[in-house]
Amino acid sequence: MSRRMLSRSLYRLQNLSRSSGLSLHNSSIHSKHALLHNRPYANTPPRATSGSSLNQTELAKFAAIADSWWDADGPFKPLHVMNPARLAFLRSTLCRHFGKDPFSARPFEGLNFVDVGCGGGILSEPLARMGASVTGIDAVEKNMKIARLHADLDPVVSSIEYRCTTAENLVEEQMKFDALIASEVIEHVADPSEFCKSLSALTVSNGATVISTINRSLRAYATAIVAAEYILHWLPKGTHQWSSFLTPEELVLTLQRASISVEEMAGFAYDPLTGQWSLTDDIGVNFIAFGIKNSQ
Repeated sequence: MSRRMLSRSLYRLQNLSRSSGLSLHNSSIHSKHALLHNRPYANTPPRATSGSSLNQTELAKFAAIADSWWDADGPFKPLHVMNPARLAFLRSTLCRHFGKDPFSARPFEGLNFVDVGCGGGILSEPLARMGASVTGIDAVEKNMKIARLHADLDPVVSSIEYRCTTAENLVEEQMKFDALIASEVIEHVADPSEFCKSLSALTVSNGATVISTINRSLRAYATAIVAAEYILHWLPKGTHQWSSFLTPEELVLTLQRASISVEEMAGFAYDPLTGQWSLTDDIGVNFIAFGIKNSQ
């Protein structure tokens, strides 16, 4: 992402936050060193586990295709292809926030990360290779079995701690992490507000939270649902529900209420000619946000 593109994105985010009655800490937004190099709820009300933001209908969807997590041409292909862009954003924002060298092979050495809704571990593993101590959690036991089996194939990532549990359970255990990542997860929970409160509770003061999701826009409905699920068959039909998507404004406000201030946001753009995703200032469909836990 170019400096000009990032500046436009931050300008839009600042306007977004002002229109939502929020106050971003502009002094901590530094584009100078930036290296920025796919659900509405079901038609019936989501079934949440008591005391949890889990949506049992959504869990069943992912349990049915859990065996395909590491099939790069399977139902999770879009996430595999998007991973380089997601990792570029993570490297840029987290290195800047924690004062790490973004050009290091293991820039996250010494940091403790949790990957919430990690699935088969396709994001947990590269984070571990970049030096982070990673805990991957998912509410689907089958996902955890797949993730553990795959990690055991590589000594570099075999140290990842995979647990079949929820963010709420970790809060009860009083666990804390330097950074929390929830990628393509919030659109699948029953209560985004309670989910974000749990994420905040798991993050140390001044720690980082990164969430990626899909905008509730008409363009997102056309591309992430109609095209991706029904025309291109990138995803199983019914993977996403448009009404469960959050707009960037809604995500910023929800995180703000959970004591997390969004500092940076970027969009993802797909190039059909190269088959690759890249970071952009267009947050109209897929987008990712970086926030900081307010000091207590």
